[in-house]
Amino acid sequence: MTVLCKFCGVVVGMLFAPLLGAHFHAICGDHELVVAIQPLRVIQGDAPAGVRDLVLRWAGRHQLELLRAWNACGQGCRPRPIAPLA
Repeated sequence: MTVLCKFCGVVVGMLFAPLLGAHFHAICGDHELVVAIQPLRVIQGDAPAGVRDLVLRWAGRHQLELLRAWNACGQGCRPRPIAPLA
């Protein structure tokens, strides 16, 4: 899995798996979320509400970059890092 960003104890990564459509993984401790990029929503996993809210806020600010990263992964290229939540 390619790490795109780290913030507030959350590691955001991407592994190209077209079956789920454009998505990313957010891991915080023992919790993992799988988040669809468009529309932006949690499609698998569980995490405390605060973590989920941080991840969705970050993703909302970087949705276009996440889509570009997804497309890069699909072409076998390494995506660019994405800025953390400020």
